[in-house]
Amino acid sequence: MQFLISRAWPAWCIFSESVTLGPSDPTFDTMDYAIRRLTTADEPILWEMLYQALHTSQGGPPRDAVKRPEFARYVDGWGRPDDAGFVAHDTESGQLLGAVWIRRLSDQPDAPPDLAFGVKPGLRRRGIGAALLTQLVKAYPEQSTISIRASANNPTVRLYERFGFKIVKEGQHSVTMRRET
Repeated sequence: MQFLISRAWPAWCIFSESVTLGPSDPTFDTMDYAIRRLTTADEPILWEMLYQALHTSQGGPPRDAVKRPEFARYVDGWGRPDDAGFVAHDTESGQLLGAVWIRRLSDQPDAPPDLAFGVKPGLRRRGIGAALLTQLVKAYPEQSTISIRASANNPTVRLYERFGFKIVKEGQHSVTMRRET
């Protein structure tokens, strides 16, 4: 199933059939994008989105940083039974825009899955991330708790809070957030 979303359309509007939407605000340049489920063949996409997610306003790390164990565990061997998520592509150019995915990283049976999320730096704050998170939350309502690691000053913390995530642990360089349903 594929979902077509216009970045000028409210982020909470996710459609279950292919629809092309026009811009509702003339200040937005138009870019329609499709959101689809991730497949086992999408591991290369997730490596790229993991790298993009590590970019901050100060720039990005070396490309091989994603292979460090603390990051690679979110992608390496993608396609396990509990792996799930969505990817967004520009419908006109096919350009990769962003992805959101969940993966159980702990061996503990009651441990919540971790959420990984990335939107290319030049495309942030345009509703793509909100559309991806909306799709994930709606598609997997049985996930009563999801953990997120983000730096405390990361602007996406506010986005997560809009989706019901609350900070449950604060470290020196990160926060862990959970969403209870």
